[in-house]
Amino acid sequence: MSVPATRWCGRLMNKKAAFVAVVGRPSAGKSTLLNALCGAKVAIVSPVPQTTRNAIRGIVNREAGQLVFVDTPGQHLSEKKLNRKLMEVAGRSQAAADLALYVLDAAREGGPEEEAVAERLKGFSGQVFAAINKMDSKTADEKRVREFLKKNLPDLDEKRCFPVSALKNEGTETLLTCLFDAAETGEPFYPEEYYTDQDLSFRISEIIREKAIQRLRQELPHSLYVDVADAELRDNETKLWVRAFIVTERESQKGMIVGKGGAMIKAIREAALRDFKEIFDWKVELDLRVKTAKDWRHNDAVLRRLIDR
Repeated sequence: MSVPATRWCGRLMNKKAAFVAVVGRPSAGKSTLLNALCGAKVAIVSPVPQTTRNAIRGIVNREAGQLVFVDTPGQHLSEKKLNRKLMEVAGRSQAAADLALYVLDAAREGGPEEEAVAERLKGFSGQVFAAINKMDSKTADEKRVREFLKKNLPDLDEKRCFPVSALKNEGTETLLTCLFDAAETGEPFYPEEYYTDQDLSFRISEIIREKAIQRLRQELPHSLYVDVADAELRDNETKLWVRAFIVTERESQKGMIVGKGGAMIKAIREAALRDFKEIFDWKVELDLRVKTAKDWRHNDAVLRRLIDR
């Protein structure tokens, strides 16, 4: 079934246009910032590092023009097959962007992963901006982050570094204004009513995965993915019926997802339905089940299907 991408009503003056790669290490708050900038839930969020597995696009339309933000998987130093695939996605997105937005966690010390992100940005051909995120945290240290940037990205103008709180949506409008100022004149990439170009099945699968990760983060955060088997509009296109599977690697893990008396999968389903109600115009009926795909994280075909989309 073909369903239009999610839409957002707004006015567009067709002045500026740019792709902005959102980069940073895991758990820096990239997805939360993307949602704040777009004014809508575009990317799923969880405390688990590397929740983002794809290049998620969020579209911001203003009178100044259109910015397409591309949220990328966090830079994580690991040679596991899944991580290498995620880093390929991040690298391609950064290379194709006009601008780069480097998101740093003001509440955490830097380290090898942070240095690796900064090193990759040195070869970026476009303009780099920095969002010093989590300024709402009691342990936030803006001075420490600015010292890190001065040492590791000496060519980055301090005027392009912005303290923000993605969680509280503070400082984001100033950041947006400067990004629009830096963008080149051009036609928009998407119709003005779009705030993301994700297709229906992807959005459904990501929201279910978010709810599962939030409840299973100590046990199975990276061992599962969600497969939307069917999505069908019914009752004169007023109702969306969905059958989806939470897929895990081993039979022994299925019980954790189902929970005692089905309590866990029921909680995941109900949480997903609450988000669907906020996002979609249809009433959604969700048939959610669990199945196994042994060692899927080592399966190239599965990784291509999940990540290269």
